[in-house]
Parts: sequence; structure tokens; C-alpha cells
Amino acid sequence: MQDADAQHSFAHKPGGLILGIESSCDETAAAVVRGGSEVLSNVVASQMEMHALYGGVVPELASREHLRNVVPVVREALRQAGIRGQELDAVAVTSGPGLAGALLVGISFAKAYAFGLGKPLIAVNHLEGHIHAVLMQRDSESASQQVSESAGSILALVVSGGHTHLYLAQQQSGAWSYRNVGRTVDDAAGEAYDKVAKLLGLGYPGGPWIDRLSAHGNATAVPFRFIEINRGTADEPSFDFSFSGIKTGMLRYVEAHGMKPTIEARRAALAQIDNPTLDDVLPLLDGPTLDLIASFQHAVVGNLIRQTMSAATHFDAREIVISGGVAANRELRARFAAVATERGLSVHFPAAALSTDNAAMIAAAAWPLLRLGNFADAALNAEPRLRLG
Repeated sequence: MQDADAQHSFAHKPGGLILGIESSCDETAAAVVRGGSEVLSNVVASQMEMHALYGGVVPELASREHLRNVVPVVREALRQAGIRGQELDAVAVTSGPGLAGALLVGISFAKAYAFGLGKPLIAVNHLEGHIHAVLMQRDSESASQQVSESAGSILALVVSGGHTHLYLAQQQSGAWSYRNVGRTVDDAAGEAYDKVAKLLGLGYPGGPWIDRLSAHGNATAVPFRFIEINRGTADEPSFDFSFSGIKTGMLRYVEAHGMKPTIEARRAALAQIDNPTLDDVLPLLDGPTLDLIASFQHAVVGNLIRQTMSAATHFDAREIVISGGVAANRELRARFAAVATERGLSVHFPAAALSTDNAAMIAAAAWPLLRLGNFADAALNAEPRLRLG
């Protein structure tokens, strides 16, 4: 933390130009956000194409690419925002959770850059960033429509390749607090998508492929069930998730129905196509496989809805925000919106550009911390298993 004079000088600072830096996994990102809601730039250098060759993120390669990309990405973010580094009020960076080596690249750069400019450094939890990706969009829309923010707790579902968490989020005196009321006990939802896509011979990342292909199958053809997980008590229930069971169910279905030869033929065919499109992939899938894909997605989305709505009822939350890479899923958005409308709840999703890892969400989450003077010091280090709440 910085000294009291430094905290006082930045508390309630108008403007609030914050440079956000994100490098927790395989996206090198930088953004400039004003006042926690006005995105002036949002630049992302994706490593997806490189990691697709290996069927998943390779940590050593990710760190190397972050080293190559961080300086040009920051320069481009400042250029697009039309500002110089000296005009910033703070530099914010993801401190965890994530890959240790990847996090260290962003943290090392942010520390040096903030020190060189004489600006405060703000450490941001990656999960909180995802929540603020939605909150800053919601607040911007509320301001333009002159709609007041809802009172009480917000229920936040963070669902991605690495995380599936439910939080009760509340703002008091400018500070946000979080209580974890549900989490996955094994695979994250996005991880299950990627593993199932790999099992079926589809590309990486698997989520977008399964989402697009699901529209061509019968979602009720293959029944999948989720076990009830109750690690809480009557007074303190938990609303946890588990996706390893459906992943195993998919594997057993493939084996029982002799689908492996077709899968290997599909895998080989797609390996010969650079950047395959939906038109390339659909002819390689028969009806039963499309039904299986649609049934998988229908079951996963249904489980996310059930647990989230159960938590909303228990905690009397009237507002739900959904963030993370899986929040871009079309079926998830449509079904969540429909159920929320039936129950008289409001539900918010991030824009497509803010669903996956980005730095605008980090800068947005840093805004309340800037106003409170909550700064990091030179000892800031990566926390790969950092928790929220």
C-alpha cells in the first residue's frame, strides 16, 4: 500500500484514466478506461491460433508470447485512446488467478511502467475483472437511460474455461465485497466444452464450435443428468457445480456407440483445413453426433441456470450478471434471459468483446480501488490461485 498522503491525493480523483493490463492466460491485453465505464481503447493480442496446434494452452509458450506482445499492445492502447502515459491516473494489472509465468509478464511491465511515470499501481483480481466487464456496461446503459442502479446484492456468475463461480456482490461506501456461494468442484464449464470438443474431433477452443453446431441437433435426444452437490448447511447452503460427470458420460456414449473411427476421420480431415468454417465442419458430422452435441450443451446450460436461479431465490437477489468466455454462448444467453423474465429478475451480459479475457475489465475493476486509494507496492507478485471473496 502507498502512504496516506499518496492515498489522499488520488482518492475521489475526477477523470480516472486507468491503463489496464491483462496477461493471466493466453491473451495479452491493454486498455484505457475513464471513470470505470468509458472504454477509450481495448486492444487484445490473441494466442489462440498458436495454442490450437496443441489442443490447449501451453504455459511456457503463453509466457513467451506475452513478452513479445506486451509493449506493442500497451503502445497501441494508448494510441487508440489518444493519450500519453503521463496523462494516466493509474496503471492496473491482473495479479491472479492465472498462469504464474503469464501473470508475471504483465505484473513486471506494469510495475516498471507505473514507477517510471510516477503513477499508482493497482492490483486486480481477474475474477473481479470479469464481473466489472458487465457492471461497467450496465452502469453505462443505466446512465444513458436515466435508470437507477438496483439495490441489494447482485448475483454474479463467472463462467469460463478456467472458472465457474457464483458470487454475491455488494457495493458499500464505494467498495465492492464478494461472497463465494458456489463453485465447480472439478472441471470448469468452459473446460468441459473444450474437452468434449477434443473428444469429438473438433477444433480448439471447443466452446464456439459446440455452440454453433448445437443449433443443428436435437437437444433432447440424449438425456444427461447432474448429481446434486450439497457441501453446505441449511443455514449456509452451497450452490456448487460439477462437469466431470457429463464429460465422462460423453466418453462412454462415444465408446458404446462405436463413434471413434468417425471421430478420427473427422479429426484428420479438419487437420488439412486452415481455419475451418461451419460449412467445412457440418458435412463431417452425422445426425446422431449433432444430436449428442446439442444434448451436451442443453444439459450444461440447464445446470448453470438451475444452480444460479436456486441461489438467486435463496439470497433474494433480484439482479444477475453473467460474465466470462462462456457468457458469449448464444443458448446460454437466450435461456437465461427467458428464465429471468419469467421470474421478474434482471440479467446482464457483457458485450462480445468483453466476454473473453480483456484489459478493459481490469481497468474498470480498478476504478473503485483508485477512488479509495487502494494501491499495490513494489512487492506485488503473481498469485496463480488468488481467490475472490
